[in-house]
Amino acid sequence: MQLPGTQVSVLEAASATDATSVTALADELGEKPETVVGAVFELADSGLLTVEERTEERVELTDEGETYVESGLPEVRLYRAAVEAGADDGAVSMGQVIGASGLEGGAVDIALANYARKGYGSIESGELTADPDADPDADGEATVLAALADGRVDAGDIEASVREQLVSRDLVTVPESTERLVTLTDEGVTALMEGVEESETVGQLTPELLTSGEWQDVEFTEYNVEADAETRYGGKKHILRQTADRVKDVLVGMGFQEMEGPHADAEFWINDCLFMPQDHPARTHWDQFALDVPPMQDLPAELVDRVEDAHRNGVGADGDGYHSPWTEDVARGVDLRGHTTSLSMRYLSGHAQGELEPPQRYFSVEKVYRNDTLDATHLLEFFQIEGWVMAEDLSVRDLMGTFTEFYEQFGITDLQFKPHYNPYTEPSFELFGEHPETGEIVEIGNSGIFREEVLRPLGVDCDVMAWGLALERLLMLTHGFEDIRDVHGTLVDLDFLRTEEVVH
Repeated sequence: MQLPGTQVSVLEAASATDATSVTALADELGEKPETVVGAVFELADSGLLTVEERTEERVELTDEGETYVESGLPEVRLYRAAVEAGADDGAVSMGQVIGASGLEGGAVDIALANYARKGYGSIESGELTADPDADPDADGEATVLAALADGRVDAGDIEASVREQLVSRDLVTVPESTERLVTLTDEGVTALMEGVEESETVGQLTPELLTSGEWQDVEFTEYNVEADAETRYGGKKHILRQTADRVKDVLVGMGFQEMEGPHADAEFWINDCLFMPQDHPARTHWDQFALDVPPMQDLPAELVDRVEDAHRNGVGADGDGYHSPWTEDVARGVDLRGHTTSLSMRYLSGHAQGELEPPQRYFSVEKVYRNDTLDATHLLEFFQIEGWVMAEDLSVRDLMGTFTEFYEQFGITDLQFKPHYNPYTEPSFELFGEHPETGEIVEIGNSGIFREEVLRPLGVDCDVMAWGLALERLLMLTHGFEDIRDVHGTLVDLDFLRTEEVVH
């Protein structure tokens, strides 16, 4: 049997009784690992070798983990300082113990967060106690960190709960590596016994062959186009971005134009123009992100006056306003936008690109930022599908019909509508859709017809119906995700992202 030189070398170096790694073969033969991998797969396709893939985990210390190996875990240091201060006999001032421990900055928060969790004592009303029976020398996390630093422990030997805590605290990482193990088959052993010779073929065209002209006389190795090859993944647009593009195509097809605008904007555009009182709970730091930057100066003075008057006195003969504080200082403060309705205010007022005459249709699919609690349906930043229609004599039926036409493009036909309250629209309603996997009714948007208190200061004399829809929740309905974090962050399925396409 004749084989290319590298395949002969691999076949002779492999064992029929002991699996040998590709890395070990490459070292032994003095070849590049990728060259050996190619030869291994060729021999495996010929039935002369078997290839087994094995995934191995390693546990490695991070820089912070190495720091704690040297100085000790913050909670252990806090406990030792507490015992020295007498906290094992009675409560001691927390500030006194922290000062004695030598902890500073973020290490103090880390120590306090883990102190009670590990049973070292209790913290209450600014005082700290220490459990006299606690044993910091037996701290499982500290023991593992020290063992990792000395190379005395393998990934499989670490207790799962301890490893989980160390990973969550970013004290260790757990990288995975895939190793290929090679074993001679019976056919491979037989071939070696019968004799394997190196074929006089050339596997690669080189500059020397070209310049000397020898390429005309040599025999080249045949390429096995059916051989397995390592999968290579190129760059690809994220499925959420694909969905955003699909939404844009649908809305443009429905006659809408796209809006653009800043992510960080004045509260005037984000909230005041929307007739949201300045003492509304949604305008606190609990719901939105305020930026420590100079106030925005570029606000149209006449529009500011009209908006302030609407807040104080209302609009029209029956208007009453909010009777709550309103200051221009608050209006000029800069926040990350909590909704893209700030863009709608800029466009409807004519500030973005001049005065608009009805009928008009505009939309945006952009990121917004809210100080929400992370869960299966909420993120700190997400995409909002903003849209509005300006025309005469609009009604709720027009709004519902727009949603029906839009969602039908994504195969969603079971929309439900529920009356709702918004400070800026009347009437208002929320949209819901049924999750295809769980059957759960999921809120997917909010909508309504802008109130006079919003439109009159902006100089709009006709009706405007508007909405804010959640792009991520649309994706949940079209693809069956139960947790929006399945397409964001560490929980994402990379194989899904590599293969899934949004159908147009």
